[in-house]
Amino acid sequence: MTIHVEGLVAIAVFYLLILFVGIWAAWKNKHSGEAEGTDRSETIMVGGRDIGLFVGGFTMTATWVGGGYINGTAEYVYLPDYGLAWAQAPFGYALSLVVGGLFFAKPMRSRGYVTMLDPFQQLYGKRMGGLLFIPALMGEIFWSAAILSALGATLSVIVDINIKMSVVISALIAIFYTLVGGLYSVAYTDVVQLFCIFVGLWISVPFALTNPAVSDITVTAVKQVYQSPWRGTILRGNTWVWIDNFCLLMLGGIPWQVYFQRVLSASSATYAQVLSFIAAFGCLVMAVPSVLIGAIGASTDWNQTSYGAVPPKDKDEADMILPIVLQHLCPPFVSFFGLGAVSAAVMSSADSSILSASSMFARNIYQLAFRQSASDREIVWVMRITIFVFGGLATLMALVTGTVYGLWYLSSDLVYVIIFPQLLSVLFVKGTNTYGSVAAYLFGLVLRIGGGEPYLGLPPFIYYPGWTIEQRIHHLTGETEDVVIQKFPFKTISMLASFLGNVAFSYLAKYLFESGKISHKYDILDAVVSKHSGEIMDKTTLVTRGNNIGLSEMAPVKPRLSVTLAAAFTRRDTLPTETVEEEEESSPDSSHHDEE
Repeated sequence: MTIHVEGLVAIAVFYLLILFVGIWAAWKNKHSGEAEGTDRSETIMVGGRDIGLFVGGFTMTATWVGGGYINGTAEYVYLPDYGLAWAQAPFGYALSLVVGGLFFAKPMRSRGYVTMLDPFQQLYGKRMGGLLFIPALMGEIFWSAAILSALGATLSVIVDINIKMSVVISALIAIFYTLVGGLYSVAYTDVVQLFCIFVGLWISVPFALTNPAVSDITVTAVKQVYQSPWRGTILRGNTWVWIDNFCLLMLGGIPWQVYFQRVLSASSATYAQVLSFIAAFGCLVMAVPSVLIGAIGASTDWNQTSYGAVPPKDKDEADMILPIVLQHLCPPFVSFFGLGAVSAAVMSSADSSILSASSMFARNIYQLAFRQSASDREIVWVMRITIFVFGGLATLMALVTGTVYGLWYLSSDLVYVIIFPQLLSVLFVKGTNTYGSVAAYLFGLVLRIGGGEPYLGLPPFIYYPGWTIEQRIHHLTGETEDVVIQKFPFKTISMLASFLGNVAFSYLAKYLFESGKISHKYDILDAVVSKHSGEIMDKTTLVTRGNNIGLSEMAPVKPRLSVTLAAAFTRRDTLPTETVEEEEESSPDSSHHDEE
């Protein structure tokens, strides 16, 4: 086993730098929120709601620019028959931040929620919030797995060890770092992260471009030299697949706790919007070196390099093209700096995702659904324990799934199909209820899972129009397998069916119960009849008699300005006076009282 000492030293230096910044940020802000009476657990989740434009812009950009982003983009630009045309992540996720800033950031931040699941539990109840937590958690796990897989690939190039071992080592380091502090540590280390990526990759690109083994990338973009042109093409038969995947990235990139954690930590609703727009621009800028490195990989005569005559795509190592280019086309000191910087940078993306998942579990599942009387200290310890659990799940996914870009897409699938239509309904459609939410959940889940998933070896049981069977040969084992490819945009159709199902079944249930066609006693979810009961709404309780959650236990607000249902999920003391008045005028509770 060959160990590159210089590479290990570079990684150690950058790891220590990020660890130092994380510890410093945690120490600097250890008393944040105490003066306002904010719980420590909430401070960990959303900081002190005082993240400014500079740090906020960096941390929101770093939300997407991690290992999966830079490695996955380079991978698809490099792959023959795909190329730049299929590297959709930079534009897809940049547009998701623009759409999120325009339509979702302001209502979420202005209402003072703590997590993304708060509006769901407020309107649909704690049990439905628990169901929606499942795809949200899986999305974060897939995302973390992509980050760890990319980091493991990078380390396996620097140090000639088994990639699975490097993934496990990387995961242990990321989990340990996550325990250093909450959102403050994550935010400040993200500043270092983006600086490392930008400097590390841009230092390496000129050396790789001028390597004698690399042809002119402007020529290889349109002409076949060593492989298909890296510009890529979209064949007519794949147009709907391309559109389906692009919509998945653009809209599926919005309903993420890792995104809303930044939105909800902003010092104002307007700042939350501005941060989204800054991050969209940042995502495009940070993708440029990855695109160039993918193009360099496609323009290289690998027989002239220390890598060997067989190109990475033929050795099933296309997902590692970025570290391979840095390692074999750059001088050692440059490659070690670039690889070390990238390794340290993607580390701080893993802690963001794991922290987001643990935040949702600790608040929306453990505290609100099971232990409403849990102390703040108990919630903090639950978050620490779940960081280990979710980190382990992400590591497992990184070990069993083949491609970084496959994990990249999978991380948005369930979020896109199930959570996004529910978020649309809960924020912008009046009258939806728990019955519609359950129907929407089932529609989205069945239609999406029914289409199958080749990356997980999951065969379809719904064959959408235009499906085909392709034979895939594993480059290492030589084994051939038949894979069903869905040419129909079934993911977007599943999302639309979920949204329409929510609206339709909500209004159907409302009509049946309110018209008396179904007796009120069969409103088992208390989603229609109880909403109009002044007796229940005037009490400081939530859900049903005998299974109550005290609002004072759900979200302590100092001073307590309201005892309505909305107050359970809204930090009113963080809002301007005029915003509170607007919210009270437009709140579901006040409208129900007006109706009565």
